[in-house]
Amino acid sequence: MKIPEREHPADLFQEWLDAAIADEGKEMATAMSLSTLDDDGIPDSRMVLLKDADRQGFVFYTNLESRKGRQLRRHPFAALCFHWKGLGRQVRIRGPVEPVTEAEADAYFQSRARESRIGAWASKQSEALEDNFALEKRVALFTAKYAIGEIPRPPHWSGFRVKPTRIEFWMNRPFRLHERLVYEPDTTIASGWKTERLYP
Repeated sequence: MKIPEREHPADLFQEWLDAAIADEGKEMATAMSLSTLDDDGIPDSRMVLLKDADRQGFVFYTNLESRKGRQLRRHPFAALCFHWKGLGRQVRIRGPVEPVTEAEADAYFQSRARESRIGAWASKQSEALEDNFALEKRVALFTAKYAIGEIPRPPHWSGFRVKPTRIEFWMNRPFRLHERLVYEPDTTIASGWKTERLYP
């Protein structure tokens, strides 16, 4: 069975994501490699969780003062990779990055567990940690500060949306004869996307 073509790559991605969630659970299925560039043009990669995906792009959240947050604000381009081993599938995405809206960030932040919201205030993400006690003190400090009522979103915490300019769907085949289907924007086509199949 070939990788099916859909009018929009987001539709095929959602089909594959739903299958991955059914196969390995939501947290594992939404884990993706995020690659960014530092000021020397050297890539950095790490695993993050996808929080939203639609025809506008792929959304994740982070501390804006973290290494990835700083890199994305200075060099607003990224690459993502999903790997669902049990299904023998990968999806690779690349494109420019833009901040999510304040309303989007606020809504997602309030949906998080209370402990995770405290953690967003307590962690100086990517900074040197003196010892574990220093982190524990900050967690205790913000737990006390926000003991009652809602916990507001920190000004240094928000999200980014990767707006794809290339999406590749990869499916495992015997003898390394893998299948690859690529989508790229094309304004001359009604759907707005052209497709091509690649050699393994």
